[in-house]
Amino acid sequence: MLLNDENFDYQILNLTQQFYADYPSHLYKEIARKGERPYNCLLLQSHYEYYICIPYRSHINHKYAYKFKNSARSKRTNSGLDYSKIIIITDEIYIGTTDAVVDQDEYNETRDNIGYIKNDAQKYIDDYVDYLSGRQTKYDKREFERTYKYSTLQYFHNELGIK
Repeated sequence: MLLNDENFDYQILNLTQQFYADYPSHLYKEIARKGERPYNCLLLQSHYEYYICIPYRSHINHKYAYKFKNSARSKRTNSGLDYSKIIIITDEIYIGTTDAVVDQDEYNETRDNIGYIKNDAQKYIDDYVDYLSGRQTKYDKREFERTYKYSTLQYFHNELGIK
């Protein structure tokens, strides 16, 4: 069940084993995995025809993320929601049915900032789509490559409508 807040839905969960079978690590190197365990993700319902799945990560060393500020873990390890590892979901077979467990302080911070996180993540995606579609002048080529070099969005061009 997706939770509703600020006119959109979200949930914290894992992706299914079917997702990882269909997106094997040897072909999709940038998709986040913890050994054989999937990452906990924040699933957001987009206003487009897809869901946005943002993984919770313990160590984020770049600025393309929502970094937690109020948890003990975040003060030790720079934990947050990593936009560079966003998964775009159009097939609900990839969405797990069991809620994932995350740090309580990070859950509270996610809930309290859900509107900002959704807008920020969607902007990261929209900037990528706009640049590759020729509608974006925000980035020069080097800055775009630096921002999206390790992004998982490269695997979801069909879902994002990029030709």
